[in-house]
Amino acid sequence: MAAVSIHQFAQCITCHAWSPDRTMVAICPNNTEVHIYKFSQEKWEKVHVLYKHDQIISGIDWSVESNKIVTVSHDRNSYVWSQESSEWVPTLVILRLNRAALCVQWSPKENKFAVGSGAKTVCICYYEQENNWWVSKLIRKKHSSSVTSVAWHPDNIFLATTSADGKCRVFSTFIKGVDKRDKGASSSQDMKFGEQICQLDLSFTWAFGVRWSPSGNTLAYTGHNSTIYFVEDVLTSPCAQSVAFRDLPLRDVLFISERMVIGVGFDCNPMVFTKDDSGLWSFLKFLDERKVTQSSSKYGSQFSEAFGKLYGQSKYGVSSETLDHSKPRGGAHENCITCIVPLSKGGDMSLKRFSTSGLDGKVVTWELGN
Repeated sequence: MAAVSIHQFAQCITCHAWSPDRTMVAICPNNTEVHIYKFSQEKWEKVHVLYKHDQIISGIDWSVESNKIVTVSHDRNSYVWSQESSEWVPTLVILRLNRAALCVQWSPKENKFAVGSGAKTVCICYYEQENNWWVSKLIRKKHSSSVTSVAWHPDNIFLATTSADGKCRVFSTFIKGVDKRDKGASSSQDMKFGEQICQLDLSFTWAFGVRWSPSGNTLAYTGHNSTIYFVEDVLTSPCAQSVAFRDLPLRDVLFISERMVIGVGFDCNPMVFTKDDSGLWSFLKFLDERKVTQSSSKYGSQFSEAFGKLYGQSKYGVSSETLDHSKPRGGAHENCITCIVPLSKGGDMSLKRFSTSGLDGKVVTWELGN
């Protein structure tokens, strides 16, 4: 597995998303705009700039089937962008938020999308054909702090969230008239909208980057305490594992398969976690090779070493020789990686390609080897 392409799109990238055919990428260069680039004649060319938001755009998602872009921003608004001829036309979504919108994701069937916010609220948005607009139903009074990320279960009904209160939660989002009840389907369709299925109190710090496995049987999310959590059989009888590591915290995760997860974050280097035959998860390796040296401080703790990495100061127990300032620590990325996005899938439910973006303004494409 290695980086196959690295491109510097801006000084800083907040988030990014790919077009259905993967020939265009939409990025937010840490401002109020969305820049869309198209790859042609062996180079990336900026073809569109979407202007509508008043504050920094915090989330972008590009639907695969309907070719629509949804954006959310700190201005508490969301827009669904539809391509008409050569232009992208925005439609305002009524979110009814009094705090910033922080993250967004289309549902698998693309008939809904979820928005997490700083208002301790999740908005489930859907299109009303009669009135020709996008409206939302709110899941309130469940979170104690900002909703940092959202992830849809493959069944299009269950939604997992992480929050700055350190908890991961799973909700039912069944909406009459939008979701259909299938005969012989799971009991998820009998649950009311907003009903909390479970609450996971595994982290005592901020929680980020929740994702479901391809089968929907496993849930993974990260804590700001340099720990990643794996929960099996979430909807029936949850069984949790935590994997602590001595490097800097993660911000986002992605399932490559049922037995492999990629985590990205402040360490600027994607981390690989795998599950063995006994069902135990563990850290495997970094994707980018880098020089690893031992600290000269005999008594330096993991905590002080992490601070040394973060601030580059020897007074926390890490010698100046441990940190190589002459070259980027991560390799492909030079600053915190904030977003990881799938690019393609294989027939065996294993992901073959994915991309990452971060505060260094780069979008890096990775390919899974044979």
